Amino acid sequence: MGTSNRLLRYAESRKNLTGSVCGLVGVGISLTGAAGGLWPLVVAGLYAAGALIAPPERPDTPRFPDAGEQLDALRADFATLRAYLTEVELPPSAREKLTELATLVEALLEPGWVSDPAHLHVLGRAVRQDVPEAVDTFVRTRWWSRFTPGAEPPESHLERQLAALHEEATAIAAALRDAEAIRQETHTRYVEERGN
Repeated sequence: MGTSNRLLRYAESRKNLTGSVCGLVGVGISLTGAAGGLWPLVVAGLYAAGALIAPPERPDTPRFPDAGEQLDALRADFATLRAYLTEVELPPSAREKLTELATLVEALLEPGWVSDPAHLHVLGRAVRQDVPEAVDTFVRTRWWSRFTPGAEPPESHLERQLAALHEEATAIAAALRDAEAIRQETHTRYVEERGN
């Protein structure tokens, strides 16, 4: 199977097609009688020369998902995360911070807002890695904290992690707000200058 695929790829390749055209030129030269008895060498030589001078095959450029496709996938992952978070038992203060973070992330994931790959990366990391890891670590650690009195409560770590993630998401929202303000200001200037 592999050999026949390779042969088929070579038969369709630029090298074979260019060599075949040059070989046909050799057949034409041979039919005129210019090659004499050496016509097989002329045809083979011209085929080989054509195959050597042909440009090499280029692999197809890989296609990566655009920002819209990445955002759709991230939105689906966020829905999965929200379903998981509704099942987890959290203290009220951590639940409140998590709700604030989830509300902000949900707003940022609305179509038309985030298109910068760096912002998508930060949101993707928060949704796919940071929030699930923080919550899961809290759930696992909470059980052990019963056996170690006097230790720092796991809720404080969870709240600090959620606060840091909220700061990252707030920075993205601020960057989007600034970009929109600049866009509006630029358009205002354009409209005003157009009238002059």
